[in-house]
Amino acid sequence: MVRDYTIKSLLQEGTEILNEGDFKTPLLDAQLILCYTLGVDKLYIYTHRDDKVSDEAVDKFFEFINRRKEGYPIQYIIQKQEFMGLNFNVAEGVLVPRPDTEILVEKVIEIVNNSFLKDKKRVNIVDIGTGSGAITLSLAYYLKNAFVYSIDISKKALEIASENCKKFELEDRVLFLEGNLFKPLSTLNVENNIDIIVSNPPYIPTDEIEKLQIEVSKYEPRIALDGGKDGLDYYRKIVKDLSKYLANHGVVAFEIGYNQGQDVKKLLENSGLFRKIEIIKDLAGHDRVVVGENLCL
Repeated sequence: MVRDYTIKSLLQEGTEILNEGDFKTPLLDAQLILCYTLGVDKLYIYTHRDDKVSDEAVDKFFEFINRRKEGYPIQYIIQKQEFMGLNFNVAEGVLVPRPDTEILVEKVIEIVNNSFLKDKKRVNIVDIGTGSGAITLSLAYYLKNAFVYSIDISKKALEIASENCKKFELEDRVLFLEGNLFKPLSTLNVENNIDIIVSNPPYIPTDEIEKLQIEVSKYEPRIALDGGKDGLDYYRKIVKDLSKYLANHGVVAFEIGYNQGQDVKKLLENSGLFRKIEIIKDLAGHDRVVVGENLCL
């Protein structure tokens, strides 16, 4: 292997290696990996293209490139992902935040800002399935009167989410709770006092997981993906306990799979808790979010 690499030649070779695989953005991936390896930003690699790179950095770069070539998620390599304008730490064992989930967060923010909740001193929100904290912390960041009870069964997820919470200085408005679904709330005396319940639960049908792209099927945590035989197990469990925790003006907002809109809407209809149930589509025109509202607007 040639040892006398410049930033330009290293980026070129890394991109060529990723071009051999089935990647949509090999150049961008190589750029991100090089920036992470060198501890610089993208502007630096463009303005220092002829700078020599140390042998140690070259070895590290190709190690990361080859991991990426195997399908290892780019976010786990560079240990971050942007979401709602915030830079989240991510790590193996924690679901990577997706742009589609921003639709869920944006809808909740819109509901609060367009209802009497905007004037409440404290809007109580429960987020089931913390992950990296993307939903929890985005809501706490953009809704200054929000207090979020954030629940996850994974210690690793709560560890990463706590790091992000400290980074965004939101510790006074978020409480992380370890456990399954609503169980951690049982000792907190919050029955019928939650304004909004939000969740991006596992919703991939069990038999479909192996058919997903390798980044997801092989490397992301199965516990955050597997929604049971039809993908609806967690929606059923959550809806069953909504009446115990939601205030009488409460809202529930779910992220869903592209073909689950009508099924999840029916679950909410059957609960009898909501005046309005809405299915929201993503930019590709697929069902992405289901919201049930009982607000006095």
